[in-house]
Amino acid sequence: MSTKAIFDVLGNWFMFIKKKIAIRDSADVPNTAHAQNKHWVGIALVLLAAMLWGTTGTVRALTLADAPSLAVGAMRMVIGGLALLALATLRRSDNQQTPAPSWAKRPLLGASACMAAYQLFFFAGVRLTGVAAGTVITIGSAPVLAGLLAWLLRGERPTARWWVATCMAVLGCILLGTAQSADAGALNPLGIVLALGAGASYALYAVFSKQLLAQHSAPAVAGWVFSIGALFLLPILFFQDVQWLTEPRSLLGAFILGLFATALAYTFFSEGLKRINIGTAVTLSLMEPVTAGILAVTLLHETLPLQGWLGVGLVFAGMIAVSSE
Repeated sequence: MSTKAIFDVLGNWFMFIKKKIAIRDSADVPNTAHAQNKHWVGIALVLLAAMLWGTTGTVRALTLADAPSLAVGAMRMVIGGLALLALATLRRSDNQQTPAPSWAKRPLLGASACMAAYQLFFFAGVRLTGVAAGTVITIGSAPVLAGLLAWLLRGERPTARWWVATCMAVLGCILLGTAQSADAGALNPLGIVLALGAGASYALYAVFSKQLLAQHSAPAVAGWVFSIGALFLLPILFFQDVQWLTEPRSLLGAFILGLFATALAYTFFSEGLKRINIGTAVTLSLMEPVTAGILAVTLLHETLPLQGWLGVGLVFAGMIAVSSE
């Protein structure tokens, strides 16, 4: 089967899903019902994206345990970005009647730079503060920063319910993250700043993407953002050990991360982000560590203490509260 045929199959599959979840304006559907349907579809898509992101740790443990983290991060962006870009190009060639809108350079470059910066800040922060502390600071700060940035830059003012729900989910994330690791890495001040930088980069990525999604499709936005972001990170691969790519298991793991945990996941996230506000979307992305924790218990046979399950419960409670806002 040729490469074009493969992407045609993937494209047809994506369009089938999109048609099933698309909510079209109709004269016989009340505006309130339409808004509610749009809201819940957006929530479901973001949760699907977060669950796909949550598979990253398990895939790494099973197929990429010896690969450098930064090299894996750069490679998944390259694979995911190229797959999305090829898919968007093929879909665009099938619909040439409608002229493509021009791309706003500032938000496109901003989103790409933020996604590349996220990889650099996160892995540097984790190296200095430890896995548990760096991950918790990054994931926990992202929803709060996203809510504030969306308010300042887009006028999406967070409600009191959102603040309570987000704080509840972040607390659950902290309990889950600290329960999963005995790594008590020193809280290096520079490491904390870098981890916060990763959280801010992800929050800004969501803000810039929301602007791009007003005129472009989710695969096109994700494809261009990740392709340009991969170009920013490409020089790093020249200074990393990439011998792991010669092993079939590691190569398979890289493609799983690139196609599913990146390309498909960020397509779902972008489609969901079209339908709900930025703060809600980033708060719901805390489903990622919950998925990672459950997979670690079920597939990697790790033990999750009571504190971790309490954290899972708080994250679920926060997501239910923010979803019903």
